[in-house]
Amino acid sequence: MHFDLTDLRLYLHILDTGNITAGAARSHLSLAAASARIRAMEASLGIEFLQRGRRGVTPTPAGKALAQHARLLLQQAERMQQDMAEYAKGVKGQVRLLCNTTAITEYLPELLADFLRRHPNLDIDLQEMPSARITHALRQGAADLGIVSDALDIHGLQSRPFRDDPLVLILPLDHPLADSDSVNFSDTLQHDYVGLNANSALAVYLEEQALHTGVRMQIRIRADGFDGVMRMVARGAGLAVVPLAAVERRSAEKSFRCVVLQAPWAQRKLLLCARDFTALPAYASALSQALINP
Repeated sequence: MHFDLTDLRLYLHILDTGNITAGAARSHLSLAAASARIRAMEASLGIEFLQRGRRGVTPTPAGKALAQHARLLLQQAERMQQDMAEYAKGVKGQVRLLCNTTAITEYLPELLADFLRRHPNLDIDLQEMPSARITHALRQGAADLGIVSDALDIHGLQSRPFRDDPLVLILPLDHPLADSDSVNFSDTLQHDYVGLNANSALAVYLEEQALHTGVRMQIRIRADGFDGVMRMVARGAGLAVVPLAAVERRSAEKSFRCVVLQAPWAQRKLLLCARDFTALPAYASALSQALINP
């Protein structure tokens, strides 16, 4: 068996993206080079690690086992690199932080920028994902830290409070529901919505909540961020559910109505999670402390 760290990183990138082409790009390899490496890995043991299909690749049972070992080996290599960074200038460590939509847009930009300025030998791999995928990645050892909603089952993970993050309903000033102080989410689903990008973690979350009521959200248009959503609501394009933090960040003179959303899942809190805070590499542990105690 002749695997190196580049092989293992490539293999995990392929699993994360679901196809060899995207995995090769993330690994900064050509498609031909990436395919040759995967074939050589499989040939060295006479085992297929990937099932190829028209929609991409999925791991075989052997491939799933390889992924678990690969993540552990790469984590150990990363920790060794970080430990040695004290003795070698210019050696960089990396923390992988997974977050939901609100955390990545409303709470983290300044916190992470300040942290990076204080730690010049550190990079942060920051990615947005739905909370359920974040907890799965943490349990599999595919990330160091994650920020998720407290509505989720975090069994098997450790958590620390991060922020209160209530969701609110915003409406055009002349909307039929605008006179209410609070509205049931189910009562809004007969009306048109302005949504976030379909791949946004919050968009996925809201559409799941709507489906629990047996009704689909009527999305007329999607925007890439909360500012775009709020501007469209102000112009009468539809309703939207956004974090209260995004509304408060906007100027005090608002051109839309903001009301309480009556749904237990809307009164959410955000949690910082890890598989084991005491076992984190030094850089990841420092980042977790900076996030909890800014």
